[in-house]
Amino acid sequence: MLFWFIATSIWAVWFVFRDPKFDYRVLAISAVLPDLFDGIRGSVGPFHSVATSIAVLFLIMLATAGRKPIRQRLLAIPIGMFMHLIFDGAFSDSKTFWWPFTGVSFSDKLLPSVERGPWNLPLEVIGIIGCLIGWRYFALGDKTRRQTFLKTGSLRKS
Repeated sequence: MLFWFIATSIWAVWFVFRDPKFDYRVLAISAVLPDLFDGIRGSVGPFHSVATSIAVLFLIMLATAGRKPIRQRLLAIPIGMFMHLIFDGAFSDSKTFWWPFTGVSFSDKLLPSVERGPWNLPLEVIGIIGCLIGWRYFALGDKTRRQTFLKTGSLRKS
């Protein structure tokens, strides 16, 4: 699953913040990080826990104190990770979602993206449609706007 997480995260953050300076590139990459990192284990792990997203947020806030431009860019990382948890339904497995508060051992359950099996297909189709709508909505067919997005991660309504 790729497009589902990218499209839903970008659209959710856009509708909440509508910040043209927000780095949507970092958000899109961060929205797939939990599956990438926990996928290495082959099962759900710490990246499907809200505690990990909070810890990443806390570390970024500490590390970027007094440096607003880099903080603004890096905050897209925990936001993308939170978006992944929401759109993956990670909260439905309370043992993993609340790790380590529910115990420090990890489950051997498959990633929610893998566990859904063929149900991922309609979600990916929705994600692709969401990306295509975003392409038109943010006028990324225009070379200048596309280059701005690729350089800065900025999205503006056309």
